[in-house]
Amino acid sequence: MLRVFVQAFRTPDLRQKLLFTLGIIVLFRLGSAIPTPNIDVEAVGICVDQARESEGFGLYGMLDLFTGGALLNLAIFALGIIPYITAAIIFQLLTVVIPKLEALKKEGQSGQAQITQYTRYLTIGLAILQSTTIITLVESGRFFPGCAEDLVANNSVQWIALMILTMTAGTAVVMWLGELITDRGVGNGMSMLIFTQIVASVPGMFWNIQVTRGWGIFALVLAVALVVVSLIVFVEMSQRRIPVQYAKRMVGRKMYGGSSTYIPLKINQAGVIPVIFASSLLYVPMLAAQFNADASWAGWVERHFQRGDHPIYLAFYFLLIVGFAFFYVSITFNPKDISDNMKRYGGFVPGIRAGRPTEEYLAYILNRITSAGAIYLGLVALLPLMAFNIINPGSGMAFSNTFGGTSILIMVGVGLQTVQQIEGQLQQRNYEGFLK
Repeated sequence: MLRVFVQAFRTPDLRQKLLFTLGIIVLFRLGSAIPTPNIDVEAVGICVDQARESEGFGLYGMLDLFTGGALLNLAIFALGIIPYITAAIIFQLLTVVIPKLEALKKEGQSGQAQITQYTRYLTIGLAILQSTTIITLVESGRFFPGCAEDLVANNSVQWIALMILTMTAGTAVVMWLGELITDRGVGNGMSMLIFTQIVASVPGMFWNIQVTRGWGIFALVLAVALVVVSLIVFVEMSQRRIPVQYAKRMVGRKMYGGSSTYIPLKINQAGVIPVIFASSLLYVPMLAAQFNADASWAGWVERHFQRGDHPIYLAFYFLLIVGFAFFYVSITFNPKDISDNMKRYGGFVPGIRAGRPTEEYLAYILNRITSAGAIYLGLVALLPLMAFNIINPGSGMAFSNTFGGTSILIMVGVGLQTVQQIEGQLQQRNYEGFLK
């Protein structure tokens, strides 16, 4: 493994890409530590220490995880990549229902570039909305429930506007850094930034477990984490390959076709998106309860949803993940389009007639795979939370979020994707790759 890394760094262009990616990550982490203007850093530190061990941390836990602690510290990169992820998901859904966007998607690279530009505009709009909400909560003292510290040094309109502008500009810079990694570095830029933020909190969390609970609990937690990671790697690398045969055909004076290939269908076609959808939707009632603390239903929401380990919360979480998995796969994989493309180029599944029978066959296979993938996602999201609640490693909800199913899925998925990309570049240069 180390020898392969040495070979990778000996390749000039690959070494340049790796160093460029590392440099962008350093800049990104630096921006996550710089506080927003007009914020009392000492007061924020006191409130963060109280929030990390409180039951109310579950409200911001996942969002803070995606920002590597920048959200709770109210840094200039407090929003992180969250607005861009939200905008990308929105446009992915709108592509299915708006004919113009669907036509742009089918235009190829030029159409995708236009959709990307629209995504950037929406990202800035969402950043303004989200930063305004956060600053409003901070200014009113409701961002950290139960903390009496005054977080804002000056409550004037000019300073509040500057804070909103700073966080919005921080989101634009993060989006730019992610695109730089995609264009000139290694891996998908946005995924790499999320990966960096999650991984940044892992060493400190493990060390805190060893200090507070001892080596026994530390070893047990490490064993559970390794088992979950192994399960995720096994499933994420699994595929159902549907064989496809292409008939021979004459085009001019040349013979084309006659080849055999396959359609690779991953067990987890939806990736981590259903888990993010479900987590975001479950934050809505908690946020609403925080704004309506005196309402009769707010107490019920806080008792059953706030900590994230109540059976009612877990049941809703599992059902939402399964539902969103089917929904997301249905809009991203269209058996009719696949069948039509195969028929256009003379392809067919052995034993299945081209056209509608092929479409029905693909839909049948896809439903079976999605059923297994949705249950897998639900179990991966819930089992670590349940296991760590039984072990009780300490560190409150911060630990549950760091080693929950969503974070582990992202870390493993992005890691596999990046390793495979480096592997491909090494194989082009006749080097033995990572996966040998």
